[in-house]
Amino acid sequence: MEQIRPEDVLYEDNHLIVVNKHAGENVQGDISGDFPLVEKVREYIRHKFEKPGNVFCGLIHRLDRPVSGGIVFARTSKALTRMNKLFAEKHPRKIYWAVVEKAPKEKSGSLIHHLERNEKQNKTYAYSEARKNSKEARLKYRLLLSSDNYTLLEVELETGRHHQIRAQLSAIGCIIKGDLKYGAKRSNPDGSIYLHSRELEFEHPTSKEPVKVTAPVPDDKLWQWFETEMRTGKTKGK
Repeated sequence: MEQIRPEDVLYEDNHLIVVNKHAGENVQGDISGDFPLVEKVREYIRHKFEKPGNVFCGLIHRLDRPVSGGIVFARTSKALTRMNKLFAEKHPRKIYWAVVEKAPKEKSGSLIHHLERNEKQNKTYAYSEARKNSKEARLKYRLLLSSDNYTLLEVELETGRHHQIRAQLSAIGCIIKGDLKYGAKRSNPDGSIYLHSRELEFEHPTSKEPVKVTAPVPDDKLWQWFETEMRTGKTKGK
């Protein structure tokens, strides 16, 4: 059975495991029939700790298939229950990096939209006013760095809606590179989009200690350039 690579494990203890999801991996089973990430994590735990029989691995939250970055799984039912409650109450701090085709008019700000999901299209539409079946969505963003062709934004979620970042950024003209569904000029060769779950910060479900995890960006030329420029403090365009 396929399992995650040890280098993709960002945090691990008896209650939780945080892994760096690769773009293109499905978090849970879908119609594609591809072996999902939750099962890869389960196999990793089974082999590492030589556990016989069923291995518990609880799904706490999700990332869209073309998105990369940090995602948390529970190793015990107690941790799953407590983490589900924590995520439902919006306590975790979730920071994303997004590479967009066009810089926003303002270098930082807050976005509030009313999102309506179309199940048949698997797409979310953003509106400025509330609609019958819409849900309010809020996020904060700030511009981190620009190259000649693209801009790196930091996005902090305040709500968790279907395709929220993708829909809200598209609504202000900041389309994520490769995201054809939300208006990108072209797709990426591997089917990914340039949206990455960069940081997760939350209270540990049993120790109550703060946990902060940073997920390295994908092994991709543009992602690596942005990460290097951020790390070295450079601000000039590519």
